[in-house]
Amino acid sequence: MVSRLVLGSGGTSRAVVDALVDEPGAVAVVDTDESRVHRLREEGVRAQAGDPTDRELLAGYDPDVVFVGVEGADAGLETTRAARDAFPAAHIVVYLGFGVDYSVMGNAREMADEVVSPGAALVGEVLDVVESDAGVRARRLRSTLRSVGGPLAIVMHDNPDPDAIASAVALRELAGSLDVPAAACYYGEINHQENRALVNLLDLDLRTLDPEEDLDEFASVALVDHSRPGINDQLPPDRRVDVVVDHHPPRAPVEAGFVDLRHGVGATSTLMVDYFDRLGVDLDETVATALLYGIRVDTDDFTREVSKEDFVAAATLLEWADLDLLQRVENPSVSADTLAVIGRAIRERVVDGEVLATYVGELSDRDALAQAADMLLDMEDVSTTLVCGRMDGTVYVSARARGTDVDLGETLRVAYEQIGSAGGHADMAGAQIPLKSIATMAGETDREAVIRDSIVERFLETIRERPETVTEHGAVGTRPDEYALVPYDPDRED
Repeated sequence: MVSRLVLGSGGTSRAVVDALVDEPGAVAVVDTDESRVHRLREEGVRAQAGDPTDRELLAGYDPDVVFVGVEGADAGLETTRAARDAFPAAHIVVYLGFGVDYSVMGNAREMADEVVSPGAALVGEVLDVVESDAGVRARRLRSTLRSVGGPLAIVMHDNPDPDAIASAVALRELAGSLDVPAAACYYGEINHQENRALVNLLDLDLRTLDPEEDLDEFASVALVDHSRPGINDQLPPDRRVDVVVDHHPPRAPVEAGFVDLRHGVGATSTLMVDYFDRLGVDLDETVATALLYGIRVDTDDFTREVSKEDFVAAATLLEWADLDLLQRVENPSVSADTLAVIGRAIRERVVDGEVLATYVGELSDRDALAQAADMLLDMEDVSTTLVCGRMDGTVYVSARARGTDVDLGETLRVAYEQIGSAGGHADMAGAQIPLKSIATMAGETDREAVIRDSIVERFLETIRERPETVTEHGAVGTRPDEYALVPYDPDRED
């Protein structure tokens, strides 16, 4: 929770303190006037009489935000200098009052993060900066970006979706506004037609990373739309990360210089819009269009895991985005390969109640699975779909759900995590299973049938038997005799 230190208790400082005492987080005051300090203590405010320029006195505090509101321009500057020396990582807000010389304001801006003008809704402006946790996060991000000291690699998750792409491009724009060079990077491929259309029509400059690259050219790394190096990207797991911005709940602790994990919003793009707003950086048409599409896709047009913040961000973006171009992104031409996958998915479907699962065989475009899963969900009496296919020694799985209590992310983890990797949202999830984790019985010749039965039946059985027969290790029931599954061992060579 954010802690705040108010230096001085003149009229403006007192108004700030009065507003902050009812907000979450600790508030403390240091002022030279003992009578004012006494009154504050009687009201239950932590207050100390003393010189706010005394570094030794200030060393007893560890604030996230410092508000300097002492009376007099010279005293204000000296207090600001002391606060910056004592709290180099804190966000410092300064109010110097009316009639302050322009050069004094300039000196204050060199030391402080914010210098508040008395001419604009005074107390309201101060409180918006000081009391908002989101405002503090935005300014911490700015401070972190300023301190990286060299080129920044902004890494999306593998085979990025529109939310990851838009977030990376937006963070690159924010870094650029601070004269920090940055590149929006990803491992894997962008194959989905709509995702390719987003990149091509907006002419987004993205860099594809090779897993063998050492990234020594970058001084720092930021992760967007995922939160841990080596998990859903091909960075070394011990790679130092300076910035993490994500809206997914992590499955393990996240370590970085700056971390913003807000699980209550539907898209990482929403967080990016908030940063632009709070830091006063103008959105250009390209970034706004990408962010609006990222929000719409990740919230399934504001029907999935959507929050008030997502609607507010989308409304903000409408003023800047190219809606005609966005319509072209949303309606790209469908490739012949994708149509072939959709056709095979329909022909090979297995329906169990309202659950449809299908194996399409060999793939040339893994993103066709997601398009097929989306399309099959429109079939009558179907509420859950799973489409899988194999490519380059791996079986890829894409699943969708609508109007059901099935949690697909958890279901796929239970079904496949012992033999591969899986995860996602309650209504949209995926998995990757190495073919070497699927063992055939002696004499088995139809490997395609084995793969189909292994993956499809494992999914259907997990749904049928949830949660009674799910073990703590994620195994379920007994398996048909036609196939066997073996634990995933990434070092096995067979």
